[in-house]
Amino acid sequence: MSRLFKKILVANRSEIAVRVMNACRTLGIPSVAVYSDADQNARHRLMADESVHLGPPPPRESYLDIDKIIAAAKDVGADTIHPGYGFLAENPEFATKCTKAGITFIGPDAEAIKLLGNKVESRIKMVDAGVPLIPGMKGAAKDPNQFKNAADEAGYPVMIKAAAGGGGKGMRVVHTPEELQPAIEAAQREALNAFNDDTVYLEKYIVKPRHIEFQIMADHHGNCVHLFERECSIQRRHQKIIEETPSTAVDHDLRMRMGADAVKVAKAANYKNAGTVEFLLDESGHYYFLEMNTRIQVEHPITEMVTGIDLVVEQIRVAAGEKLSFDQESLRQRGHAIECRIYAEDGENNFMPSTGSILHYSEPSGPGVRVDSGIRLGMEIGIDYDPIMAKLIVHAPDRDLAIGKMIQALNEYKILGVRTSKRFMIDVLNHPAFIKGETFTDFIELNMSERESSEDVLREIGAAVAACAATNGNSSGAGETVSSSPMTPWQTIGQWEIGGTINE
Repeated sequence: MSRLFKKILVANRSEIAVRVMNACRTLGIPSVAVYSDADQNARHRLMADESVHLGPPPPRESYLDIDKIIAAAKDVGADTIHPGYGFLAENPEFATKCTKAGITFIGPDAEAIKLLGNKVESRIKMVDAGVPLIPGMKGAAKDPNQFKNAADEAGYPVMIKAAAGGGGKGMRVVHTPEELQPAIEAAQREALNAFNDDTVYLEKYIVKPRHIEFQIMADHHGNCVHLFERECSIQRRHQKIIEETPSTAVDHDLRMRMGADAVKVAKAANYKNAGTVEFLLDESGHYYFLEMNTRIQVEHPITEMVTGIDLVVEQIRVAAGEKLSFDQESLRQRGHAIECRIYAEDGENNFMPSTGSILHYSEPSGPGVRVDSGIRLGMEIGIDYDPIMAKLIVHAPDRDLAIGKMIQALNEYKILGVRTSKRFMIDVLNHPAFIKGETFTDFIELNMSERESSEDVLREIGAAVAACAATNGNSSGAGETVSSSPMTPWQTIGQWEIGGTINE
């Protein structure tokens, strides 16, 4: 197999770094990991063909240090950098510096990243492209009267949003005129703190929307296609936790119209490589452009499962100048796929962050079950980075079977030593509203607020004891369950005791 690139440095960590390295292996391209002090024994570092130490755990001194990462690529002779998602993936300065250093950046160019990273500028561009937008301000403003007039025209409730925002930062829902000015000021303060930019704008707040996004892929030869939709409406604090495809709310006609508009968005921005166009879909079937994420998404595996396309491999091929290996007419959705994000968060305690050492780790398996994991037995989970540890993905012929398969897989997935939201997600999947496909962005607030913990204490204690009583040994491999501790199970398991807190 001829190599597209000499060597790819993965400027990220955890499960997305492992995912990219797997794609490199598929293509026969050596991979390079970068790591901080906190990730010295991390799975992505051990998996790579080479690794380069960046520095202390704080991201600004490691994974966000552009100069260190480019220097690392030069030192090891890497001619290409894949940014993954998060960190520097949507940083136009990083893309620019890679190009200036003679390094291929696997993603769009800096101009597209900059345009689409600003919600105000991208809204203006999409008006010209004829893409449906949420009613509201056409640009940012400082004058309170402009906000008032826009709110009156759109009709309450409205939402104040940060122009440079994401992840729910700088967002405020306003229900009455009296709430408007305090909400603007609060959103500006939060936006300035989060993005160093206090620019905000106003748009109509869509009641009971669904979050529908379309995967797109564009090459350097004028080809641009969509790979259908993903529904990402199950969210907590504006962060997705469960995604699926296809959406129960999208029929063939709507899918074709939304997909065509997603392609319009990409073409309007002269976009190249993989990206995701996000829409809000209201109860009447109207949809509105929300934003475009200029990177591979966390939830990309469910698209891979229903289309059979390896999106990261395709990213690498496109970055090397090759044409897309498929066209719009050849793409099909087959079956149904669901992804659950496995966070180091306590699903029984308002998703509070959880830390600790992985004392037992075993992954589910079987037809249509996939785990994209960044963790391994013995790893320490700290608070320095995003709490996502892994993603569990299932594929089945239809949605009902996919739900059942996911519940079974979640029950079989064992991570002991760190709390997770696994039990919470099982309860979501079992909820009658989810089973009916009634998945709106306020699903958790409406349906899960009165939920009681479903943890079976004795069963979890038994699993912990079994893990810690296993044959002595150690391994870095996924699915290995042995513990290296010579201590007795009850000495080792610490917090697992009858009447105590269950760590999972």
